[in-house]
Amino acid sequence: MNENKFNDLSSVAAYLPSRRSGRPRDMVAPGPSDAQIEEIVSIAMRTPDHGKLAPWRVISVGDDQRTRLAQGIHSGYLKQRPAAGRIELESLESMACHAPTLLVLMSSPVESTKIPLWEQELSCGAFAMNMLHAGHSMGFVGSWITGWPAFNDDVRDLFGQAPEKIAGFFYFGTCADEPTERPRPELGAILSKWAPPPAE
Repeated sequence: MNENKFNDLSSVAAYLPSRRSGRPRDMVAPGPSDAQIEEIVSIAMRTPDHGKLAPWRVISVGDDQRTRLAQGIHSGYLKQRPAAGRIELESLESMACHAPTLLVLMSSPVESTKIPLWEQELSCGAFAMNMLHAGHSMGFVGSWITGWPAFNDDVRDLFGQAPEKIAGFFYFGTCADEPTERPRPELGAILSKWAPPPAE
């Protein structure tokens, strides 16, 4: 990879090893248009999906809805932690305000099926990664964030209901500052050759 270029769109072979998320707080306009959001989701649907269940769905949060989401995060956090301080609350509320575009990905498992829940959740994770690839392919920068709001039932209920879960908050926009590389594991710690146990 060229150390000075992330999300190199000159080819798929150049893009994949250079893919890099951006920080939501550093994203500025423009973000994807409504038509581009539809394209991002359409591309993401081309993901492995055993049983053709589509165990995922996406909610677009409009600019005029960010304050309402921030209020929902605020009230949910205070309900769980009544003694929370202002800085804690403001940090969480800010998650609703970053980047020009905010999409919420829901893991929406189908319970009346033989396909295991784990496979459906893996499919949702693949869908999530495809959303980032799609956004990056359009020249935007994207980021997949979870944090406390993704695991809180009150925040989840703003978008759906059990057994659904928030798989993540997805931010898209234009990068105000060039990303920097993050630490990656050594390949040898991840890739190995199988050494089967001795036959009995």
